[in-house]
Amino acid sequence: MSQARTTTLSRTLYGMLAAAACLAVTLPAAAQSAPSAADAQAQYRLDVERCNAGQTSQDKATCLREAGAALEEARRNRLMRNDASYTANQTARCESLPVGQREDCRLQMSGQNTRVQGSVDGGGILRETTITIPASQ
Repeated sequence: MSQARTTTLSRTLYGMLAAAACLAVTLPAAAQSAPSAADAQAQYRLDVERCNAGQTSQDKATCLREAGAALEEARRNRLMRNDASYTANQTARCESLPVGQREDCRLQMSGQNTRVQGSVDGGGILRETTITIPASQ
């Protein structure tokens, strides 16, 4: 028989996650390792539409400025999410936790068995991971 437990991240890590989520709101959501110029332009148009519709947590002027900055970074191939430095940063967030919590943090950062609630607009994002532990024999 197995036992399930739920783990949540500490308040400090929530803050870091909220900051990362805030950046994710302003950066193109579909950014990949090396987006084409057409992809970057299409994402820019989508970002501008969201800014004009008020669908972001920023005022319109800031949103449009961030959308333009994201387009420039994409054109320079510096707007990447799935590269080694992104993965290293994701892992480094867990290193400041006590040894017993690091593996749970890494599992949570991977998104496996993780439920995400909330939004940056709403005050933060809560990640809840269910970890199944085999029963002692």
